[in-house]
Amino acid sequence: MPTYICTAQDGSLTTDQKARIAAEITRVHNEVTGAPRFFVQVLFNDLKAGNQFLGGAPPASGQVWIHGDIRTGRSEQDKARLLLDILRGFSRISGVPEVDVWVYLNEVPAKNMAEFGRILPEPGGEEAWMAALPQAEQNRLRKVG
Repeated sequence: MPTYICTAQDGSLTTDQKARIAAEITRVHNEVTGAPRFFVQVLFNDLKAGNQFLGGAPPASGQVWIHGDIRTGRSEQDKARLLLDILRGFSRISGVPEVDVWVYLNEVPAKNMAEFGRILPEPGGEEAWMAALPQAEQNRLRKVG
C-alpha cells in the first residue's frame, strides 16, 4: 500500500516512460507521506482502441487516469500535494498535457488492508510494524525500497 493504477491508451507509453513514472510516483509518495518506498506499488493498464469513452464517445486526446489507493489519515495539504505532484510528474515524463491527466485518491483505513502477511499500520506506525516482521522479511523489504 499505496497502490497507484495508471490507465492509458495501449502503446502510448514506452517501457522506459513507465519505469520513470513508477519511480516518480514512488518518490512523490515517499516524500509527501514519509511512508517507506517498498510500500508503493504502481501498475499500468493499457487500454485497447475502442475501450475508452468520455461523455459516451471516444476521447479526442490521449486521456490518462491514475487511481491511487492510500491509507486514511493524510492531511488535506498532503493529499493536494500528492495529486498535483503526481499529475505534473506524469505529464512531464509522458508528454501528455496536464489537462489530460486525471488523478484520483481513494482513502482506505489501514485496518482494511493486509500486505506482507500483516494488517498495515496507521500512517506513522511503519517502523514498529516493520520491527514486528521476521528478520528475513525485513531484510527483503529493505532491499526493495
